Amino acid sequence: MRARSALVYTVLRLLAFVVPLVILLLFPVFQELPWLAAIFAALIGLSLSLLFLRRPLDDVTGGLAERRAQRQA
Repeated sequence: MRARSALVYTVLRLLAFVVPLVILLLFPVFQELPWLAAIFAALIGLSLSLLFLRRPLDDVTGGLAERRAQRQA
């Protein structure tokens, strides 16, 4: 596994959560209920990662599979 691909995937997943969280916290309703904003941001981040982060995830899992194959050989 290349560390760069894992780092890119991790940063993109964090951004998929943090950006919606910050946007949601700008609304007055979510300022009173920040835990609700965190739940919605997690759902939005999950949806975004399923839609747009398929290739970075494939790079990370492919690298992990290669390392496992090398260890077993």
